[in-house]
Amino acid sequence: MVVPVELPSEILDDLQKRLRRAEGQIRGIQGMLEDKRDCRDIVTQLSAVISALEQTGFKLVATGSRGASTTRRRRRPTGWVWMRCRSCS
Repeated sequence: MVVPVELPSEILDDLQKRLRRAEGQIRGIQGMLEDKRDCRDIVTQLSAVISALEQTGFKLVATGSRGASTTRRRRRPTGWVWMRCRSCS
């Protein structure tokens, strides 16, 4: 059985604002790809939006779960992206 999480309106507003900001970042990345911008710049922006989404998810879990830990989760290294992108070398 799925139980919906009830969030205070200020938390819901904050989560929506974070998601809209990430959506804007993604549109910016799409523009960077169309403009054939440098791979490193694109990867930097991808890393920023991934971090923003991780923080949004953490806030949702920390707020929506009773007894959730408030310790920030460690970010995974993204160095593999650099090695896989041929134009970055």
